[in-house]
Amino acid sequence: MANPNIVNVTSILGTTTYYTPTGTSAVVLLPNAAASGLVFKINQIVAANVNGTSAVNATVSIYSNGAVAQGSAPSGGTAYPVISTIAVPASASVIAVDKTTAIYLMEGHSITITSGTASGITYTISYESIAS
Repeated sequence: MANPNIVNVTSILGTTTYYTPTGTSAVVLLPNAAASGLVFKINQIVAANVNGTSAVNATVSIYSNGAVAQGSAPSGGTAYPVISTIAVPASASVIAVDKTTAIYLMEGHSITITSGTASGITYTISYESIAS
């Protein structure tokens, strides 16, 4: 099922998860498996600079094809940036997505993250898993 019908919802489960990449290459923050039967409504993504001494660049993208485990490199597909190389000041946060700019993450897609400094940004994502 490539695009679940959210009119016939059987469950909505709210979840918050987080990840601090230990490298500077793109990794998956949130995967939605190809045959999950789910659509994820992304309510908020926050990039918090945990470096404490200097600004760190942050990128958040929607990635087509590449719904692999959190922390893994995306496989195949294309990255479509939501925010691209935004400098997050030391000990500060940037809101990449909030409820006014919510995103639906379809099956077989992922949210990926990239940090300019290893272990410099913690990404937190709040979303609803919707099943029909």
